[in-house]
This record gives sequence, structure tokens and C-alpha cells, in this order.
Amino acid sequence: MGIRQLAPWTALGFSLLVGCTGAPPGGQDTPSATTPAVEALDSELSGPPPVGLAIEIENGVGKPLQVRAGQRFYVEQIDLRAFVNSSVDDGLASLIASPVASGLAWGTPRVADEEPVLLPNPDNTFTVRRYYRGSPWMNLPSWFVIEQLDAAGRVVAAPSISGTGLDGVMTPFDDFFIRRLHGIQYLNNCPAPNNCTGATSFQEEALLELRNAIGPKRTFTIAPTTTQLRVRWTADWSRPTIIPVTQVAAPPYAYGFNIELAALTPPAPDGTYAPGQDITFQVTLKDGAGNRLHAPGTLPSYFEAAVLGANPGGINYYRAFFDPTTTYYRRKHRERNFTAEILGPLQKVQPIRTIIQVPQFFAPTQVVALPERDGVYAEAVIFPQAKIFQGLFDPLHAAWFEPGSDQWTFHLPANAEPGTYVVTVKSRRTYLGEDVARTTTLEIQVGSPTVTSANLATGNCATCHSGGGSLSNILHANPNRATCSGCHAPLAFELEGPVYVRSHFIHSRSGRVDTALTRCATCHLTKAGIQRTSKSACLSCHKSYPDSHVAQYGPVTSMYVGDYFNPEGSFQQCTTACHQNHPGSGL
Repeated sequence: MGIRQLAPWTALGFSLLVGCTGAPPGGQDTPSATTPAVEALDSELSGPPPVGLAIEIENGVGKPLQVRAGQRFYVEQIDLRAFVNSSVDDGLASLIASPVASGLAWGTPRVADEEPVLLPNPDNTFTVRRYYRGSPWMNLPSWFVIEQLDAAGRVVAAPSISGTGLDGVMTPFDDFFIRRLHGIQYLNNCPAPNNCTGATSFQEEALLELRNAIGPKRTFTIAPTTTQLRVRWTADWSRPTIIPVTQVAAPPYAYGFNIELAALTPPAPDGTYAPGQDITFQVTLKDGAGNRLHAPGTLPSYFEAAVLGANPGGINYYRAFFDPTTTYYRRKHRERNFTAEILGPLQKVQPIRTIIQVPQFFAPTQVVALPERDGVYAEAVIFPQAKIFQGLFDPLHAAWFEPGSDQWTFHLPANAEPGTYVVTVKSRRTYLGEDVARTTTLEIQVGSPTVTSANLATGNCATCHSGGGSLSNILHANPNRATCSGCHAPLAFELEGPVYVRSHFIHSRSGRVDTALTRCATCHLTKAGIQRTSKSACLSCHKSYPDSHVAQYGPVTSMYVGDYFNPEGSFQQCTTACHQNHPGSGL
């Protein structure tokens, strides 16, 4: 199993294809000499490694970039969004007719999925999102051409070209492991999650997300005279975007991101911690050169880092309040959650199915799983501790202005089982054009010095996830799958939290898996691994089930877990008698 590959295209064929898009034949839009290209090649062979560049365009306006002067880059991430507001429920018609998106080949987009936002709006109405696919601009390959311009608008370097690629097929000009191209309609004031009768507020958007560059990475160096980038997209070539560029000669921090994690509470002489013990930890965020991004003992306030986005070191916090996210369909990479968890013992690690309710997020830490209930212990903290949700529900948002702490305490339960526990911190940094995730894990022994390990029921991930798409690069940049469950539990406002729900959903929608989705053996290692059936397991991939199931278990109301009206029931095992295997599972 893998991602299908096409035979390499010739450089001539590619140049002809780009030429057909309407690229200008010459003049100011073409470099007058080959010197920049030669210099770029020399730069690739020497000097510091290139940095991934993140580009953002909203309704045709490019977000200004600050970059280190003379830095070598490759395009790591492109976020492009066009949107309109409407007072009528017309699908995407208002967007398609608008100046910001009329240049795209829309064809007849179809509704692929629909899901409500589970938390009500302040006025007790609900927002429902419809996800559209099927337009030519979403399905056909296209390219981004990025040119460097000086203050007079003259091209000063060879262009950089990045390809969007196709679902299910990789070509040498497909530059991103993750591609998302679709439309979304927001029905903003529905009287109920399943009823939008009378709604009068709508938003329609076209969304493109490209991220995680796959090798070899085509690099370019920012020329000394570059003051702007001109970005052209072959799907809408006549509408170029200008992105202002400011070059910083001596920035206070380096590119790159590292997380250091330490236990401040010392273990017993035999290296263990005892059940029932409190353990205090400290996190330190550093740039790639080892410089601290915050003063010892403190972290920036939520207002500084998330609301203003002005933290000088580039520290990020959860910000989906301001830029909504949803698994697969919308900007999970921009959620920027900074969290820590403890999970164990490793030999008992398994998916957590207990729903975490909103009031738990007001506590300094959230108990996610209990041994007697979930078979494993998990506790988590969101930075800055307890301030995000406290500030959200306070009209004055007072907690958002308070500095955070880089220390926190996890509380081992008295019945903690002996073994190896993992403490994991994940965060994201945005700095001078770079948007990068990092995760670090510390192992501790609880109740016994004997090291234990996880026995996961799935594997084979590296068959597809290699190179730029490896688990050490994508998502949280965390290749250790045994550490995921402590944070990825179902949340009352995000039921699709468990990894098995997200994995089923993403792989069934993306189109990039080149084997039958029914073949469970692609990821599952044994037949026992597919024995626990539930709505959340089955309906995170399947979109429907038989009428007999509808009559007995209710209709499918959630694209993620099957039923958002009875979420607890979505995670309960359906049966041990009927679903003992899956047709075509290979197990």
C-alpha cells in the first residue's frame, strides 16, 4: 500500500503546461539573466539549511511577511481563502459569482459532508457547516509561481514553482504531502444543530491548504533587493497576489524550534515515582540555535501570543476561537494548541472513549482518563493553564491578559498501575515566515523501575508516511504514536478527538490511499484489532448504515462519530456478536 506514482514528466512538458496557463511571455515578468538561478544553485550546495516558508492569502490580499535577510527557503505551506457573506441560503452561489472567486473553474460542486458546531453561539443559535467538493479547481493539478520583485515591481530572481498535485496520484511536481481544496458554507444562526429553518446569516468560502513539502525541496534565496513576492496560481492566473516582504538583517532569534522538558520533582532513589504522588514539570521553548523564547518561569499571556499574535519569539496558543478549525476540512494546522499530557502505563495504552466536558477546561489540568474507567491514566494541561476558557467566557477576558507559567503539576492517581508513563509536550512556533510544529516526550517510571512498552494494534504507517510526509514532520511532528491518546480523547465540543476516528475520517476522505478502504489489514495488524465496533469507529468512515440499523440505533447525524445527539452512545461497543470481521479486511 502506498501513494500511486506517475512516471516523471519532462521539463519540456511541464514548461508547456505552465505556458498554457497564460504566463507572461517575457518583459518585466521574466528575469533578464540566468545569474539568479546560478546563484540559487550555488546556495543549495552550501550554507545553512533552507527554511520552510508559510504563505497566506485572504480574498486576494497577501499577508505581509518578515523574513531574515538573504535567507534560503522552500515553500512549505500555502493557505489561500476567498469568502463572501450572504443573507440567503444559496450554497456557494454567492461566492461563485463574486469577484474574489469567479475566476475559478467551479463546475457543479456537491455537498460531501455536513456537521454542526456543537457549542452553541452566544445567542443560543447554532452554526452548521456544509463541505463542498467536486469542482475542477479542487480536482485538477495546478501550480503556484512565486516571483521576487523589487520596489519598482521588477523581477529580481528566478521564480519558484510549487505543484498542488492530485488526490491519489503523486507526480514529481506534486510538492505537498497534504493537500486540501474545497468549499465550505456556514449557516450561522440555525435554531437547532439539525434545523436551519429561518437562518439568515451565511458565509461561503473557497479554501486551499497545502502543507508539508515533499522532497526534493526546490529552494530559493531571498534577493537583497526583494521587497515583495508576486504569487500566481494557474487555477486563477489573471489574478496575481502581491505579498509585501520586509527583510530583517539581524533578527533577535534564529529559525527552528525545540522543546525541552524536565521533571522538577525528583524520583525515588530507584528512579521511580509512587502512585498518588504529585509531579511538577517545566517546559522551555527555544529556537533552533538554543536561545530561550521566554523568560524562566513564565510564558506570554494568551492575549499577547494568540489574540494579538505579537509574541516576539513566535510562541503560539490555541486560537480556533478566531480561525475555526475542523478535522480534515479546515485548518487544523492553524489551531496552534500548546499542550502537555501524562499517559500510562504504556502497556495499557488504548483509545480513550470517555467524553471530556467543557467545565473540565476551567481547571488547571484536565483528568482525561482513569484506570478503573478507561484502562489507562491520562491528564492534560493547555497553556496558559486554565486561562484560555476562563477568559473566553468572561466578558472582560481578564484571564487572557495574565502571564502564564512554564511549570505545572500532574497528579498520579492512588491506583496508578506500575510501568512506564510518558509526558509529552507539543507546540507550534511561527517566526519570520516559518510555521513549524514540535513535540517532545519524557519517559518516567511509576511504581516499578521495570520499563514497559506499548502494544499498538495498528502499524505500517511508514509505508505511505515517509520523506516530507513522515509522522516526524506532519501534524504535531510526533512519530511516537503511543503518546497520542492522552490528548486525543473525545471532547464535548470536538467529538472526533480519538485518533481512530480521525484516521478513519481523513484516510476515507483524502483520496490518497491507493488500496481499498475496506482492507483493514492496511493499517490494522490483527483481526482482534477490528473487533471493537461502535458508531464512532464505523461511521467515521462509512457515511450510512442499513435501514435496520437506523430503526434500531437512530439516524446518522454526525460525519465523525455517527450521532451527536447521543454522543456517549457513539463510543459504546455496538455488539460482540454481529460485526466480527469486515468484508475485504484482509485479516
